[in-house]
Amino acid sequence: MQRFIVGGAVRDRLLGLPHSDTDWVVVGATPQQMVDAGYRNVGADFPVFLHPETGEEHALARTERKSGRGYRGFAVYAAPDVTLEDDLRRRDLTINAMALREDGTLVDPWGGERDLRERVLRHVSPAFVEDPVRVLRVARFAARFTEFSLAGETLELMRHMVAEGELDHLVPERVWQELARGLMEPRPSRMLEVLRDCGALAVLLPEVDRLWGVPQPEAHHPEVDTGVHLLLVLDCAARLHAPLPVRFACLGHDLGKGTTPAEILPRHLGHEMRSVKLLQDVCERLKVPNDCAHLAEVVAREHGNVHRSGDFNAKALLRLLERCDALRRPERFEQLLLACECDARGRAGREDVDYPQRRRLRAVLGWARGMDAHAASAQAVARGLKGPAIGEAVQQARVAAIEAGLAGWAGQDEDGGEPFGL
Repeated sequence: MQRFIVGGAVRDRLLGLPHSDTDWVVVGATPQQMVDAGYRNVGADFPVFLHPETGEEHALARTERKSGRGYRGFAVYAAPDVTLEDDLRRRDLTINAMALREDGTLVDPWGGERDLRERVLRHVSPAFVEDPVRVLRVARFAARFTEFSLAGETLELMRHMVAEGELDHLVPERVWQELARGLMEPRPSRMLEVLRDCGALAVLLPEVDRLWGVPQPEAHHPEVDTGVHLLLVLDCAARLHAPLPVRFACLGHDLGKGTTPAEILPRHLGHEMRSVKLLQDVCERLKVPNDCAHLAEVVAREHGNVHRSGDFNAKALLRLLERCDALRRPERFEQLLLACECDARGRAGREDVDYPQRRRLRAVLGWARGMDAHAASAQAVARGLKGPAIGEAVQQARVAAIEAGLAGWAGQDEDGGEPFGL
């Protein structure tokens, strides 16, 4: 029985990167021997055990044989006669198919160390085509390792997998898992570029794929192409260390522009509500978590109003807050503002542009929430008001609080911000 460190821990150690999880492969053992040695069996689809002291995962060396469609269509064989090389051969990329012996020496039968030096993402063997999840994983690694190129032969295999319909058999939860992880990488734009280059984006996210080639007014969008704008927005979100809900909202904020009637281009009248409908379809199809889905819908619907909010009076500002449910959900409103800033700065040559709308609306929300609603309600009752009239009085008090705040704000951002957005 021999243990080897495998996978990302080996890759990251060779790259000098920090790594948190260490996975092990065990060669020459049976499941019963693992249990007898004190390991706890946790594997559902294949033999995986937790070390009795460290809790680290130890998987028995295994091979996989394609037995059906999709990423679950495999027959797994795990037995003492499976070698380390056999186990490493079934992995996706050469840089993930290396192992370390317990004495620290490297086992690299498929050239992973070479590809690390040359900064190449390359598949291990033709068996790569058997698991459609690998298309998403390669795209995600491209977003993480931004200096790595994708081997031409690997790209061709990915195109073949798409053409053969393998991606049609992916379960929504797995697509979302890989998509979410890719969005959180340093350059999420590369994930979309790789998926688009192999044809997978049109299969998995046709609402996103159709944005390329759609023009926008050059005055607001020097990059013109809506797809290019999306890539810039996503990378801005990464630079600003935005959380996942914000990055997903950035992904979906302009989906409606892909369905704009050709006769009105490059304008995109009404694209906001079209974006909302398309987002709802995406979220339902991929089973997107509620925090991501809800924020994305608000951003898609209101980002144009946030961009124009420098021209809004107190009543219009309060209506904006109410539509965004900002009085009850100030944390989500802050995420909305961050997504809108990413949209504003995700434009060619405007990556460092100031976005005063975010500061101003944050202050507006503070004035509206700082107003004593209980006192305003009590005063309305004392004046003899009843029912809806009490609520209207509270609203008027909020408007007054915003007006007072704006009066003190005057001059801080006189231009109200650049007219971003349409």
